[in-house]
Amino acid sequence: MKLSYLKGTIALAASVLSLAGVAMADTPSWCGPNKASLALLDGFGGNSWRLVTTASGAAEAALCPSITDYQYADGQGNTQKAISDIKSFAAKGVNALVVFGDAGPAVLPALKAATAAGSIVVPYRVDVGGEAGKDYTKFIGSSFKDDGVSWGNWIKGILPKGGNVLFLSGPAGNSQGLDELAGMKTVLDDSYKFINPEPFDVTNWDPSLTQQVLSAEIAKNDKIDVIVSDFGPSLVGALPVFKKFNRSIPALATSDGNSLGCFWTDNVKDNPDFKLFTVATGNDNVRLAVQWAVAEATGGTLPTEEIFKAPVFEDSVSGKPSAVQCRADLPGSIYLSAVMSGDDQAKAVTK
Repeated sequence: MKLSYLKGTIALAASVLSLAGVAMADTPSWCGPNKASLALLDGFGGNSWRLVTTASGAAEAALCPSITDYQYADGQGNTQKAISDIKSFAAKGVNALVVFGDAGPAVLPALKAATAAGSIVVPYRVDVGGEAGKDYTKFIGSSFKDDGVSWGNWIKGILPKGGNVLFLSGPAGNSQGLDELAGMKTVLDDSYKFINPEPFDVTNWDPSLTQQVLSAEIAKNDKIDVIVSDFGPSLVGALPVFKKFNRSIPALATSDGNSLGCFWTDNVKDNPDFKLFTVATGNDNVRLAVQWAVAEATGGTLPTEEIFKAPVFEDSVSGKPSAVQCRADLPGSIYLSAVMSGDDQAKAVTK
């Protein structure tokens, strides 16, 4: 399902919901009686994580029969297009906008304009600056600091005497990586040495750049005890580099992805140090944002949560809450931690 095909009415959202195997039965409390239109606006929609996230947002919107029109726009990584999309949907009178503001504060003026025009505006996951209740309706964040705490506690468990930690994140200065690092540092003392440049190695969450960065770090550091990365699937193409250096893949604390789980399953026997711990990669952050937008637009009951908290997903050491998961029969580009089933995610990313 290409992202461009996700534009349309709520009928399309209902079909996505059907793919997810969810029956439109009880109306959720966040769905009020007032009819409303809803649009999901991505700053960038061109990878499998966004495909699954977009399908999840459509499925959540379809739970509310009061949403009579559902639309989607992909900013395609172009800040000016993303800004134009926000302004365009507000001008068309769409009642509620859920916005993944990849460009951060650069989209804030457009969010303010849409709010002033009367739209409910709910940015999520990426900090866009400004003030909720004034510049936009509500910001729905993700508790990246909690992810860092979870990773830190696991690292302490497998390396109680300390060790060398390599932390890889996305673009330089991104708030997600900074929050994750802050969380880790509440748990890890000075016996855990971060061997990457401060605050983290920049990978842009790009697999090719990740491989370059990791190769350089392996060549530079004789001892890497654990790698922390906030997008696990981007590491899959890079981890085989350890074999070229005749070294075992070290422990890895990261976010989940089917490609990563299957890579671990295929390679753990030849890499005795390769322990794996993941948190949910967060596709369902969009569901909470949709709930808030729909509640505000339709007169429903506002959700009690304002921050999406990604649960711990896999732990190869304890097996709790689950052992490492791999669906070899499905594409690597799905996320088994998501509410949407793996089979239905496969339909969303391959059509």
